[in-house]
Amino acid sequence: MLTRLAFRSLIARRITVGLTILSIALSVALFMGVEKVRTGAKGSFADTISDTDLIVGARSGSVQLLLYSVFRIGNATNNITWQSYQEIAERPEVDWMVPISLGDSHHQFRVMGTTEAYFDRYHFRGGRSLSFAQGGRMDDLFDAVIGADVARELGYELGDPIVVAHGIASFTEHDDLPFRVAGILDRTGTPVDRTVIVGLDAITAIHVDWQGGARAPGQTTPAEELRQMDLTPDAVTAAMVGVKNRIQIFQLQRWINEYPSEPLLAVLPGVALQELWGIVGIAETALIGVSGMVVATALIGMAAMIFSGLNERRREMAILRANGARPLTIMGLLTLEAAMMALAGALLGAVMLYLGLWLAQPWIDAAFGLYLTIDAPSAREGMVLVTVVLAGAATGLLPALRAYRLSLADGMTPRT
Repeated sequence: MLTRLAFRSLIARRITVGLTILSIALSVALFMGVEKVRTGAKGSFADTISDTDLIVGARSGSVQLLLYSVFRIGNATNNITWQSYQEIAERPEVDWMVPISLGDSHHQFRVMGTTEAYFDRYHFRGGRSLSFAQGGRMDDLFDAVIGADVARELGYELGDPIVVAHGIASFTEHDDLPFRVAGILDRTGTPVDRTVIVGLDAITAIHVDWQGGARAPGQTTPAEELRQMDLTPDAVTAAMVGVKNRIQIFQLQRWINEYPSEPLLAVLPGVALQELWGIVGIAETALIGVSGMVVATALIGMAAMIFSGLNERRREMAILRANGARPLTIMGLLTLEAAMMALAGALLGAVMLYLGLWLAQPWIDAAFGLYLTIDAPSAREGMVLVTVVLAGAATGLLPALRAYRLSLADGMTPRT
């Protein structure tokens, strides 16, 4: 009976009630949307590299090694000598090893030298492999494969020339040995999209005539002659490692970290990613806090709406008293109304969120590389909805107490 009465009362004030429910729905959609983006970003962040057991580089910090080797942010403190690289690759625990050479750039994009094994061994988003939108892998010494963002922002197509700059943000270019776009990768939502990939031997080739970071005067080795040379590098920046048996990961990691010939560091990508996420996770806490305040503001607005209508509803309360309703019944009526508005707002907010996700998911994935899953509400999201309803009911207690007192003071005749 009380529920039916509360529902009819809300229908009678449909405009103000509808606006209140809409404000709660928008705040709930925002709060849950931030949660979805947070978990989606964290998942995409963790899925930047998968199926790689160790990342090896010069000894520095685990986060620094992860940043420059995977995210192309910053620079290495030192390189790994080719002799050390080969010795690690020959270890019985190692199944495969892919070298990475960084240091040059093309406009604002990093240039990475590696082998063809990179296209087979680099996986992301839970095991997905790199695929080509156009063209294919490097067939010639001066072929290059570019990421989706490189192609889109610079307008490159297959066969276009690419001139690599020496170093980062450098005005000195290897313009005597241009590369050719041989392939354009599909979008991955990872740093690969903003990378120009060339052969490891090509990195050595374009630096044959360079000494001490500058081109040697009067020396220009023709491309055909470079193709006949031994272009084994002296060093690489980092390496991705896969082991034959996962049980051997920590044994190999310890051996590399204690490597006597030079100071090296081997990190587990997942552990380093968690450490990096812990550093940047302060932002997600701030976003959740702001979204929570928006929900609280909507609930306070609902309480203000109920408060503002109390004087207008004093005659309604008097009629209810005349029909045998007790003051506690009137108090329960207003509390129930608040809970019903909060419930309607929470459910509408969830519907708006999932409808928005369904419409925007392909665009968000294509534009930002952020994959937001559309699945059943998690236990955490369910708790958010329940908390909003309970908070709404609790918020309604304040005007309900006011109505209780007015009901006691007015009796069955409202005061004017």
